[in-house]
Amino acid sequence: MNIRTVSEKFDLPAPTLRYYEEVGLIPPVHRNSSGYRDYDAIDLEWVNFAKCMRETDISIDVLKEYALLAQQGEQTEEQRKQILIEQQHVLEQKMQALQNTHDFLDTKIATYEQHAKQMERISEKLK
Repeated sequence: MNIRTVSEKFDLPAPTLRYYEEVGLIPPVHRNSSGYRDYDAIDLEWVNFAKCMRETDISIDVLKEYALLAQQGEQTEEQRKQILIEQQHVLEQKMQALQNTHDFLDTKIATYEQHAKQMERISEKLK
C-alpha cells in the first residue's frame, strides 16, 4: 500500500507518516523497486498504534522507546507493558479531568437555564 493510500486510510498527512518513520515511531517501511514506500499489514498496525498513542498525547520520546523495545523482541515485553500501563494511567487522569470539566459545564448551563426561566416568569408577571 502506498503512502497516499495509508495517509487517507488513517487520516494522517503523508509528511507525518514520513516523520513517524524518520524518528523511529514506526519501523522502517519496505520500499518497492521504484524506491517508494510499500506499507504491508505489519506497517499498518504500527501506523495505527502510533496514531492511537499520539492521540493520548504520549511523548515522542516514550513512543520511540516503545518502538525500539518492540524491535528488540520478546525479551522486552514486560518493559513495553509497563510503558502502556503508565500511559493508561495518564489517560485515566485526563479522562477524569475531562469528566470534571463536563460536570462543571453541566452545572453552569443549568444555572443559566434556571436564570432564564426566572427572568421569563418575572417578565410574564410584569405584563
